[in-house]
Amino acid sequence: MKINPDITPRDLRSALARFWDVSAQKIEAIQRDYNPSQGSPVFTVEGKYTTRGWTEWTQGFQYGSEILQYDATGDEAFLASGRRQTVERMAPHVTHFGVHDHGFNNVSTYGNLLRLMNEGRIPENEWERNFYELALKSSGAVQARRWTKIAGGNGYIYSFNGPHSLFADTIRSLRSLALAHQLGHEFMGENDARISLLNRLLQHARTTADYVVFYGEGRDAYDVRGRTTHEAIFNTNDGQFRCPNSQQGFSPFTTWTRGLAWIMLGYAEELEFLATRSDDELAPHGGRVEIEAFMLRAATATGDFYIENTPADGIPYWDTGAPELHRLGDYLSRPSDPYNDWEPVDSSAATIAAQGLLRLGHYLGDQGTRYWQAGLTVMQTLLSEPYLSLAPDHQGLILHSVYHRPNGWDHIPSGRKVPCDESSMWGDYHAREAALYLTRQIDGNPYLTFFGPRL
Repeated sequence: MKINPDITPRDLRSALARFWDVSAQKIEAIQRDYNPSQGSPVFTVEGKYTTRGWTEWTQGFQYGSEILQYDATGDEAFLASGRRQTVERMAPHVTHFGVHDHGFNNVSTYGNLLRLMNEGRIPENEWERNFYELALKSSGAVQARRWTKIAGGNGYIYSFNGPHSLFADTIRSLRSLALAHQLGHEFMGENDARISLLNRLLQHARTTADYVVFYGEGRDAYDVRGRTTHEAIFNTNDGQFRCPNSQQGFSPFTTWTRGLAWIMLGYAEELEFLATRSDDELAPHGGRVEIEAFMLRAATATGDFYIENTPADGIPYWDTGAPELHRLGDYLSRPSDPYNDWEPVDSSAATIAAQGLLRLGHYLGDQGTRYWQAGLTVMQTLLSEPYLSLAPDHQGLILHSVYHRPNGWDHIPSGRKVPCDESSMWGDYHAREAALYLTRQIDGNPYLTFFGPRL
């Protein structure tokens, strides 16, 4: 990346105002034209949202986007719709035992609504509060139940692939455990065993840091500091790590950039969350110094890798080892090209990574200037063409997102050779979340976190 050292959030004020105007139009288009009987909208084909996926992991982003739109603009219509749809449609996600996606679906809906109530942005209502809190407590416990123990005493929340599989993505589902723990909840196991949700959060984070993130220490021949693998595979008979793997990246030994971005944002958010917990609370789990050290190590390594392996404007290609990247020449020294003939970019990775860079930079203060400025640089690109979707007949907000390149799920327009011009529900949601983060910074409103103000 070529980091702009001078840009400030206020420099993006007019671009953010336009962004929220465009965002409203896109949400209204989906409300008006999308048929929910098809299932959750996942990504666009020729500008229209369609459904396609392994699991129902995007519905919370759809309704969460409405809630974020209200948060940013104060438009009550979006709040009313997001609140109504959460009540009517999100209950199955709370008790979905088959996925690792609770931090996506439920924190984006129930979590955002509870945060707004805690901030005084929506009226206090005892029964409504109880409803959101019960959903989040249940979601955290259901997510924590999806558990595999490994050799050495730790464990992880396993992916929908099965007990042998740890996904990079799941680091952001730790938000569901964090909120449930913050609400005073515990997971009750067999024989009334009380299982700490904080402990499971920290174990999963540690296992991910150990086996999904690389540190240039010679673990294998492709061990480059900051690179990540999408999936870590374990032998469930004895808990031993077996190998890296990849479902959506090019290979186990290259870095799928959306997986990298999930890691960047997940650790930055959890570091912010842990800063609200007491030393006594963290002591039984290794203590603050040790916990924050391994999380910060993972966050800075992956942040540095993103900066060093992304084109000048901050938008990455879908995998840093994609097989045809070499045909683009010195592609890191110039802006990304979503219309090239060889490999697609993935703007959704950028929407996630931008917030990870901003949060890490904020967390580190003066020592985090490089990450903060990198995050602003990425956002400046996303808030303008060719990434901001201005065509009124296109339902997507951020263009040039990629879902599953190896499976060939992404639409390739006529006359093009690689996927482009399409959007994803997670890319659009995370662009809104990052934009809200900056909007609050500019307006002097409370700092945005998933866990909200402590009461």
